[in-house]
Amino acid sequence: MVQVRIWGSLASAADDQTEVEIDASTLRELLDELADKYPSMRPQLDRGISVAIDGKVYNDSWFTPIREDSEVVLLARLKGG
Repeated sequence: MVQVRIWGSLASAADDQTEVEIDASTLRELLDELADKYPSMRPQLDRGISVAIDGKVYNDSWFTPIREDSEVVLLARLKGG
């Protein structure tokens, strides 16, 4: 299981939880499990979110591995220019 911190408006889609445990070993598995466990989060996941794993932000790197001791933070998609 991976401990996931959820920031900002995404927490409201996770029943106002700011930390959840998800069984996943890749970023794709993490997002799929979040959508299954919290269906109201699916629209935000479909629009795109950012996930920080051990301090590095990933957007669409589906096969990025996640270890059980990884620091995982889910946040609204970061955009910049």
